[in-house]
Amino acid sequence: MRGKTTKMWQFASFALCLAGLFICGQALGRNTHEPEKKAAGNQHRTLEAGAVVTLEELLGAAVEGNPGLKAAMQSAHAARQMVTPARTLPDPTFTFQNMAGPDFPQLDAGDATSGRTYTLEQELPFPGKLDLKGKIASSEADVQELGHAQFLLQLKSNIKQAYYDLFFTYKSMETVRTDKELLLTFTQIAETRYQTGQGIQQDVVKAQVEISKLIDRLVNLDRQRHTIEADMNKLLYRSVETPIGKPAEFEKAELIYSLDELLEMARSSSPTIQTRRREIEGRQYGVELAQKEYYPDFALGASYVERRDQSDMYGIMIKAKLPVYFWRRQRPELEAARANLMSAQMMRNETVSDISSKIREAYVTATTADQLIKLYYSAIVPQSRMSLESAMAGYQAGKVDFLTLIDNLVTLLDYELKYYESLNEYQKALARLEPLVGMELTR
Repeated sequence: MRGKTTKMWQFASFALCLAGLFICGQALGRNTHEPEKKAAGNQHRTLEAGAVVTLEELLGAAVEGNPGLKAAMQSAHAARQMVTPARTLPDPTFTFQNMAGPDFPQLDAGDATSGRTYTLEQELPFPGKLDLKGKIASSEADVQELGHAQFLLQLKSNIKQAYYDLFFTYKSMETVRTDKELLLTFTQIAETRYQTGQGIQQDVVKAQVEISKLIDRLVNLDRQRHTIEADMNKLLYRSVETPIGKPAEFEKAELIYSLDELLEMARSSSPTIQTRRREIEGRQYGVELAQKEYYPDFALGASYVERRDQSDMYGIMIKAKLPVYFWRRQRPELEAARANLMSAQMMRNETVSDISSKIREAYVTATTADQLIKLYYSAIVPQSRMSLESAMAGYQAGKVDFLTLIDNLVTLLDYELKYYESLNEYQKALARLEPLVGMELTR
């Protein structure tokens, strides 16, 4: 009777092993792929409740709702509106004056000093000053508009980086959960074999420890997901508790430019570098304007004098401001303008150096991550999967111990996560490049 029961346990154990290995084979059939298929064709299991969200939807929401972007746009509009006033003459001055004797305000008959004077006066800056003031205002407007463009590029870059982080988190949770199901199956097999005397308790304990590790990793990933979603909601100017949704699959971007091409693109298209150039232009105009302050401004006026019982009189007036205190006013202003110009030139050089350094750093990160993506996708992950399948077959035949089987599963999980991590670093590096070079590199 006891032998019969033992055979029944052995048969049940063998059947459970076959079922478990079949499930494992089905799970291993999943492909770690580069996300080049659209979400419509995605057959992966949905991890979180809620609709799938695309990167384009988030970018549109950010552009529409971010108050900082709107403020930058209004500042640019305000600065542009100040160009025409800067080029315009000062408002003319109208003066009325009444001069009379004891019967004031009545005019005295026959009194040559009695009369009403009407004067119209117009200030005329020295030729060239208004044009320079208009150029300075135009340069300031260009700076504000470039600031708005830079804000938009940086906002999109931040949204994209957060989106790729969120995508990586979801993919990591999906991978960990799938491997957790595999590990649970392995645990059931180990428990059955232990109960039938074909396995050891250490195998069961090892499997349970690995399951606990995966649960811990899932908890941390879920916490990371909530943090990323809160950061994204800040960029979208929404409540931090607003659901984001599951990121849709996206096409892996291709970096088709060399480092030298990216550096040249930055020199010609980077809003930050263009801003520094406009600042230098404005400061140069400021130096020219300070030099013209050594020349006098003028004023022209016309007067009409109304007198009682006498002929009316007319007058013409010309005034000039004499810069006699040039050593206390014009000279320090010119020195300050030249110092501001030198400061702007140094800031431009520092900005070019800083952007070039950041471009090199992002480029190296992107190219390195791209190599790792190809390595994981074409070699390491498939080899790890084959190793696990071989370990499963060896375990079924009694040639491989349970710990080796677990180690192969953990190794496959680690490399699958590293694949998605490399993909995340690659996409984020391209997103960081966009505000530096002034153009879109990811979709």
